[in-house]
Amino acid sequence: MDDVFTQDTLVAVIDVLVRLIEAAGALVIFVGAVLAFVRFIIFAVRDRRTEFLTPIRLSLARYLTLGLEFQLAGDILRTAIAPTFQEIGQLAAIAAIRTALNYFVGREIRQERAEIEAQAAAENRS
Repeated sequence: MDDVFTQDTLVAVIDVLVRLIEAAGALVIFVGAVLAFVRFIIFAVRDRRTEFLTPIRLSLARYLTLGLEFQLAGDILRTAIAPTFQEIGQLAAIAAIRTALNYFVGREIRQERAEIEAQAAAENRS
């Protein structure tokens, strides 16, 4: 029974889990990009006004943020078993970059959502 949970087995299982989580993150980003592209094509053909780009960008940004969270989860899981100082440093750098990216994407989403709401309020008043 002790042979079932050797460190090698645990490392192999974690490796599979990391690959699944990273694949999920990549799939989320891919789906978001495809949906944004399809919406862009539909709006570009039907109506060329730039106001339609903002909701598409916001939607894509949400998918990117979620996909990056999956990628970060995979990185964290990868370092769960006896991490070296080099792996911890790499994880810290990756987490900092992804956290900064998520922060700026989130800020852009909030700003653009506020602009959309302001435009809608102005249109309702007129």
